[in-house]
Amino acid sequence: MKNTTEGLVRAAFGRHYEVELPDGQLITGFPRGKKSPYACGDRVALEIASADQAQITQHLPRTSLLYRSDAYREKLIAANATQVVLVVATEPSFTDELLTRTLVAAETEGLRTLIVLNKCDLTTHIEQARARLTVLARLGYRIIELSALDNADALWTSLAGETSVLVGQSGMGKSTLTNALIPEAQAATREVSEALDSGKHTTTHARLYDLPQDKAPGGRLIDCPGLQEFGLAHMSFGQIEEGFVDFRPHSGNCRFRDCRHQNEPDCAIKAAVAAGLISERRYEMFQRIATAGC
Repeated sequence: MKNTTEGLVRAAFGRHYEVELPDGQLITGFPRGKKSPYACGDRVALEIASADQAQITQHLPRTSLLYRSDAYREKLIAANATQVVLVVATEPSFTDELLTRTLVAAETEGLRTLIVLNKCDLTTHIEQARARLTVLARLGYRIIELSALDNADALWTSLAGETSVLVGQSGMGKSTLTNALIPEAQAATREVSEALDSGKHTTTHARLYDLPQDKAPGGRLIDCPGLQEFGLAHMSFGQIEEGFVDFRPHSGNCRFRDCRHQNEPDCAIKAAVAAGLISERRYEMFQRIATAGC
């Protein structure tokens, strides 16, 4: 009789996974076949092969899956998360489009969102960073300002009871933030390359941590590698439109059901832009994302 059990994927390393058993033991799990369809945060069924290895036989039901894709492949980020924490910084500069794409993906999966403006101790470009986030704040997105190097206590309340996945460009300080919240994680950090105005990848795989129960009861945190792009090739035009929360009150009011919100007459979205109900910047971002093959 096969020795079977269930487990939680704590970390994903390509074709093998660190899986936690019900008794807390960590073992290495391997998938069947050539595909690796599991993500950090997945709950899986296992067949125990030895004291420290098991074969993953199937997924257990997911509540959510955050992933990105291009025309050629999909890249899984995290499963069963309840919240996406998007980390941006005053330095180096962050891209509005990556931030927007991530928000669209989170909205589609029904995940709560929180934007963290990190490195607020670096004040040279702080006002520019705040200005770029203003339109999102007006839409109701939560934004917390902090410096992970000094103190990340402002996050505890927002992390309690949530399985949060940290997402952001390389160099935004995600690993430093992880260290501030979970000192024993000892996530590797590197200095940002000022010459390139970009960060260097410091996290090479996704990992799930339990947060201190005295500060964020019921909270978990998934740290994952920094992103330079967030493809949405798996999403339809309609899904992308639905992911823009400011479009929702006006969607469906266009004269044509298949309106692309470009040059069609009686377009409700363009009318909302003209009336100042949707910002020109958000409209232009939508067109870039929706017409770029996602």
